[in-house]
Amino acid sequence: MTEQAAAAAALKGIARIEAGARQRSRWLTGCLWAFAAWQLVLVPTVVLWHGRTGTLVSTVANAVVVMALSAFATRQPAVPRGHGRRYLGAIGAWAAAYVLSLALGLTLFADSTAFAAAAALLCALPPAAAAWREGRAA
Repeated sequence: MTEQAAAAAALKGIARIEAGARQRSRWLTGCLWAFAAWQLVLVPTVVLWHGRTGTLVSTVANAVVVMALSAFATRQPAVPRGHGRRYLGAIGAWAAAYVLSLALGLTLFADSTAFAAAAALLCALPPAAAAWREGRAA
């Protein structure tokens, strides 16, 4: 086997390994889409359901969803390059949108269904955008 043939075979092997790693790392996209979809339920619940019961139910439900997604993420065999940076960026942008939505929704826009819907979309946007970018990269 010539050096060129050996190099070509090595590159094919590397490409095969990379394709397998990309295939196994698609879980991140699904995880981010699930988190984005969860915002469409969580945010209106928090903004519109006032009182201790609403706070308790939404907090417990959010904790269960975040723990389930985190447990799912830690059990995955492949982690894409740059995962931490992208994930933290999406979660940071979500946290800012969530805090802003809660602050406005519980003070200025109390009981506003239109605001709750807009806030839910705003909070779903960062993880959805990260999932879309991750899906395009894979």
